[in-house]
Parts: sequence; structure tokens; C-alpha cells
Amino acid sequence: MPIRLVGRRPEVSPDRLLSECVPPPRFADVRFATYRPAAGEPSQAEALGVLVERGSVLAEPRRQKSWWRRAAPETGKPGIYLDGGFGVGKTHLLASLWHESAGPKMYCTFVELTNLVGALGMRTAVEQLSAYRLICIDEFELDDPGDTVLISRLLRQLVDAGVQLAATSNTLPDKLGEGRFQATDFLREIQALSGHFDVRRIDGPDYRHRGLPVAPTPWTDAAVEEAAAARKNASSDHFVDLYHHLGELHPSKYGALLDGVETVGITDVRELTDENIALRLVVLADRMYDRDIPLLHSGLPLDRLFPEAMLKGGYRKKYLRALSRLIALAHVGMDA
Repeated sequence: MPIRLVGRRPEVSPDRLLSECVPPPRFADVRFATYRPAAGEPSQAEALGVLVERGSVLAEPRRQKSWWRRAAPETGKPGIYLDGGFGVGKTHLLASLWHESAGPKMYCTFVELTNLVGALGMRTAVEQLSAYRLICIDEFELDDPGDTVLISRLLRQLVDAGVQLAATSNTLPDKLGEGRFQATDFLREIQALSGHFDVRRIDGPDYRHRGLPVAPTPWTDAAVEEAAAARKNASSDHFVDLYHHLGELHPSKYGALLDGVETVGITDVRELTDENIALRLVVLADRMYDRDIPLLHSGLPLDRLFPEAMLKGGYRKKYLRALSRLIALAHVGMDA
């Protein structure tokens, strides 16, 4: 019988949240040497060079702090920000910097960091994270003012403690070519920190869709159930049951929900009409992508999961990222 995710209710301690702050399995083996800048995209090679230089400094033993004065930055500006479109290799570069650097170091997504602060509380989070030499934050998101203010406050205190920062964010496709990218929004939203970041723009097409169709043909309900029953450690749940269950769990638990799952099956996928449900599915898609878990699905094609109104709304960046990732995982599921 397939695993039923709706029957799981994982508990996640703050210690586990901290221990899991490392690059996801998909990026466990990436290094600067394995990054291949695209031909005709000089910004990729330039970003690689800047990060290699920063990584060489962070690979050395940490400077001793003087108790009577604030720690001096190790690499000029204490933060670097990589801005660009979807799938141009920003996460590869960010994870490579983490791998290259000496510890203590931390790697997480923006959402994971907000969840961590919520679990620990601001004071405890500042105390524990100030011990890190480097904190890498993937997918910095600016669509929730409350979260942006919260994390800006946290990062300001971490910079004061001498912590080095590295962050990425995706530029929306309709902003490509405007010449300013998401970096302008990023610097405006973290005004108190903007002077601490070296901003690097990375251009290029989304590698996840090079040569791939927009979305694979959905399976039938019966085919998803049959495949999930035949595959090792595969789950299968009805789409509506699954998103109701996600609503009963804190998003910080979605990773633990997938513990031991090697394939996710979802039957009767439907168009989403509720923004809260859609945002929960985005987090689940991120956790699946982090773990490189193939997807089997029936119902609507995945490129019809989010209605046009959502794809034009304030959370469109999240939805576009989720579509890119789910479609990539569905192609893996078809080929497995």
C-alpha cells in the first residue's frame, strides 16, 4: 500500500530545524568547479568569479574577534546578493559558497528562516545565529511586508555581530530587460542593510525548461495509485485531502512530512482558487524539490494549477517558482 501523507502528523523541534539548515540533497555535491556559465551570458562568469574570491577568504580560519570593538568584515561588504531570473544557477552558486566556507555556517531558504525565527523567538534566534560565520539565504522574498521587516531586523543584528550573509532572489519574467531587476526592491526593503550588500545580477534562460515541454500529460487516478503501490516508499493522496491536511500543519513541518518518501503521488489535481491553499502548496513543492522527490499526478496539467489571476497577483513569483519545480519533478516521475 502507498504511504498516505494525510495520515502523518510530524513534530519538529527547534534543534532539528537548526540541524537541517544545510543545502538540500539536490545541491549537496555542487561546487564552484561544477558550475558551467552559459555561453553568451557574461554575468554568470562574473558572478562565479566574485563568489570564488569570497569563498577563498571564507575558507580560511576565522579571524579572532576583539572584545572591545566590533568585528571587521572579512570580505569587504559582509553581504552578497545574487539577483536574476528563474533557473540561472543562483542556488548552485550559493550552495557552492556554503560548501567552500569554513564553519560554523548555515544555509536555508527565506521561508525556512522565517519559520525558524517563529519557532525560536527573535531573541533566541539572534543569540544562536550570531555564532555563525556565514548564513546563506536562498529565495529572499519581498511579497510579505511583515516577514520582510522581521528578517531585516534579524539580519541587521547579525551583521552587527560580524556574520557574513549571502542571499538570492528571483526576478519576475516581466521584469527581465527593465535594467533594474529585483535588486532595487531588495535594497529598498532592507534600507538599513542595503549598504552592506554587493549586488550581482545574473542573466540567462531557465535551465529547467531547456528542451522540455511546458507540462507532462497527467496520469489517470488509477495509474497514479498503481504506480505508487509498485514503487518503493511512494505516497498517494487525493489533492483535496492533501491540501486540507497541509492546512492543519505548520509549514515548518512539511519537510518532516516527506521523511522517507521517495515518490509523491497526487490524484485529481484541480485549479486552485484559495490563496492560502496555494501558498501551502508552494511550500510543499519547495520541500519536494529540495529532496528531489519525483511527482506522479492525475487531474489537470500542472501549468493550469494556478489561475491567471494568481499568476498576475502579488505572490506570482512564488507560484511561478512552484510551477517550474513541480513540472521538473513531474518529468522525473514520468521517466522513473
